[in-house]
Amino acid sequence: MLSYLIRRLLFSIPVLLGVTFAVMLTIELIPGDPVSLMLGEHATPEAVAQVRHALGLDQPLLVRYVEYIGKLLHGDLGRSLRERRPVTQELADVWPATLELTLAALCVAVIFGILAGVISAVWPNSFFDGVTRLASLFGLSMPVFWTGLVLIVFFSLWLQWLPVGGSGSLSHLILPATTLALPSLAMVARLTRSSVLEVLREDYIRTARAKGVREQWVIMKHGLRNACIPIVTLLGLQVGQLLGGAVLTETVFSWPGMGRLIVRAIFARDYILLQGAILVFALAFVVINILVDLSYAAFDPRVSRR
Repeated sequence: MLSYLIRRLLFSIPVLLGVTFAVMLTIELIPGDPVSLMLGEHATPEAVAQVRHALGLDQPLLVRYVEYIGKLLHGDLGRSLRERRPVTQELADVWPATLELTLAALCVAVIFGILAGVISAVWPNSFFDGVTRLASLFGLSMPVFWTGLVLIVFFSLWLQWLPVGGSGSLSHLILPATTLALPSLAMVARLTRSSVLEVLREDYIRTARAKGVREQWVIMKHGLRNACIPIVTLLGLQVGQLLGGAVLTETVFSWPGMGRLIVRAIFARDYILLQGAILVFALAFVVINILVDLSYAAFDPRVSRR
């Protein structure tokens, strides 16, 4: 297991390097000059050239990329062009809010998605199963920003139960976490239903029932556990989708997280801050996928013997 973990960590290095280069290349192709935006429209060409030289923006792309990687090895993500603060401090200020929102949405998706999927698999073609499949289709079809606006209109403006946006309490977290969780909840419910249905048709399930094992124990220990491998794989992918969906969700609900920071960096052409934020997202996605692969052994003992 240790050698597998080391191999995965080594394989993640080219992924992070590729993400960094792709972001830098994409920003290079975007029209506009970040220095001109930073100094204002009345800045003289001499001042713009001086600031570009001070920031190293007058150097070729590959030279800047190598210098950036060298700084990364020392834990330096650079300084924000707009705020003139270290990027690590900017990310440290907003990362806890994004982590809180993502974990809350993941808990909602896991708890309600698995519960709905198991119930639908135990009683297939029932009224609950039909409602669950219809709701899952609705959750997968609706964009996050539209769902967020509908929830704001209904629960904040009409019923006045929850605040429109912001952060600081559980009531502020409910709407953005629910909005972010709905697509993942629908995916988890559909996959759980199909996986558990397939497992419940296996011979060892009939054998356990023939031995007189309680139905709840058959479903939870033999059914759900053996169906968990594809579900865990999906959850690993959904965490990355939740992080990506947080950009729109945080913007709609004015949630002070990395999503709003990325949007602000895009409009300000603060490419150094944008690079650091996307690199943190990529690193989180790599770590989550490694943890998902390691968790397979907890559900399938055959994995740990390989």
